[in-house]
Amino acid sequence: MTIAGLDIGSRTIALVEMEDGHIVSSDVVETTFDPLEQCRLLLSGRSFDLLVATGYGRHLAQANFADRTITEIKAFALGCYSIFPQCRTILDIGGQDTKAISLGPQGKVADFQMNDRCAAGTGKFLEVMAVAMSLSLQEMGSIAMQAESEVKISSMCTVFAESEVTGLIARGVPRPEIARGLHEAICDRAASLLKRVGVEREVVFAGGVARNPCLRSLLEGRLGLPLLIPDDPQIVGALGAVLSGQAVT
Repeated sequence: MTIAGLDIGSRTIALVEMEDGHIVSSDVVETTFDPLEQCRLLLSGRSFDLLVATGYGRHLAQANFADRTITEIKAFALGCYSIFPQCRTILDIGGQDTKAISLGPQGKVADFQMNDRCAAGTGKFLEVMAVAMSLSLQEMGSIAMQAESEVKISSMCTVFAESEVTGLIARGVPRPEIARGLHEAICDRAASLLKRVGVEREVVFAGGVARNPCLRSLLEGRLGLPLLIPDDPQIVGALGAVLSGQAVT
């Protein structure tokens, strides 16, 4: 039996295929301005006995080709728990939201907090700030780790922070210090969200921003414990979706 999990996020779409209980493939593509067409291209030439969708676009998928849907919170809980059965806390920083999830016995969701009202502290926030400093995301993360000090970023609103960064550049503040300050601000926001659900070992860091080594280092220092990061942190939601499909077949 072939089951697929599709996570339609604001920045990327992830697909995980499972056949007879084994993961056989995974793919990640950009969401672009037409997520429905991107999904169709991603699914073209493939056939499944069951397709489960999650993410922002799960209802769009259900209206067109998905058999079932699952919330992002449940999907990330299932996905993280399957990779790290010892995990009790999950931090997911994606394109336009941040989720902190507390797990109980057998990986059941005990509590969660979600910052989905604005893009502050998310992947989109980092993208906008990188453009403001004429850097790639990779370059911004690298120079942030090289900074010996940071400048305080007072606003986490993406629009106001961009203006603030532009002003700092105009005053001659070195880009590494600005980049470090931006990462520190995101770390503050993520740590605050985690504390609302309670931080218990082990902590899994998932989502596209988990690839950022600077933020990982800052969070580990702030929390005082190491973070567990999946080999591909962008497919965790799709993995959870496919596992939820397996559970009902």
